[in-house]
Amino acid sequence: MYESFGFDTLTPQQASLWFALGLGLVFGLLAAVTKFCFRRALVGEDRRAARGVWALALAVAILGTQGAVAAGLIDFAGHRYVTGDMPVLAIALGGLLFGAGMILTRGCVSRLVVLTGAGNLRAALVLVVFAVVAHATLKGVLAPVRTTLGSVTWSVGEFGTLAALPGGLTLWSVVLAALALVFVVRSGNPVSRLVLAAAIGLLVPLGWVGTGYVLYDEFDPITLESLSFIAPMTEGLFWTIASTAVPAGFGTGLIGGALLGGLIAALALRSFEWQSFATPAQTGRYILGATLMGFGGVLAGGCTIGAGLAGVPTLGVAALLALGFICIGGVATDRLLLGRALPAALAQPAE
Repeated sequence: MYESFGFDTLTPQQASLWFALGLGLVFGLLAAVTKFCFRRALVGEDRRAARGVWALALAVAILGTQGAVAAGLIDFAGHRYVTGDMPVLAIALGGLLFGAGMILTRGCVSRLVVLTGAGNLRAALVLVVFAVVAHATLKGVLAPVRTTLGSVTWSVGEFGTLAALPGGLTLWSVVLAALALVFVVRSGNPVSRLVLAAAIGLLVPLGWVGTGYVLYDEFDPITLESLSFIAPMTEGLFWTIASTAVPAGFGTGLIGGALLGGLIAALALRSFEWQSFATPAQTGRYILGATLMGFGGVLAGGCTIGAGLAGVPTLGVAALLALGFICIGGVATDRLLLGRALPAALAQPAE
């Protein structure tokens, strides 16, 4: 398909870089304006409104992605989210750790990328630590721990996807989207904000179709990808320190675009402001949170965007489990902090 679109001056990987840059730029702009963040939707003081924004984006992402599957444009067969042998221990532990880290750093990874573009140095440090730990878990000193935990699997055969259940992809897509829309109706968001939320959701199927159909070349294949922030952060880190040996790809473009989008939005809204840590204890809490997210996110197979916003639309059971355990870890950690069951050094400032 790639050659039929006339891309004769770029390889599929080079084209995917520019495609991801545009995708990330739009995401960064929209996420900054809507304050799009899963942590905020889960435990924020304005969680009712934030939950509505996140839920609508998810509903649109589900319907758009499965619409593309039904049209034959993309196929998730063999994708890690629809695997028949689920690494349940890694998913459960990773999700819990990522959720806890998300609370300690006061933002999911995508939100921290946008905040970094707006001058938040706390978010910038978290991203650096997160990327280093995630890369160490994927390919470094923590990789043996990952492979050991990942070896504990649950064989579900063809039922690694909801599409294998009675009713197929159409029924389960509608069911999941309808459940998400319940939160939208109760959110009280203005129509303008919901329109922007829907636009965020559309970026997910756009990413899947862009990499899996438009840029597909059987002689020079690229990975089927959409919005995610764990692998792209590690790719961006590796490219930054070894760009002469490692070419930039989709992940690097996505992170770069999201950072740029956050910066442009902050400048346009006149909200750009340098922000840093108030105390050494706060610095320690953010570093701990970043470490938990980096390690946990890799174990779980994705973050709130990769496994959540983009993963759930694949109808993969692994993605649903990962997002569920992230929720549990986040809520539990928030309750422990509020109840002062954790050390005072981990205490969070007010919203």
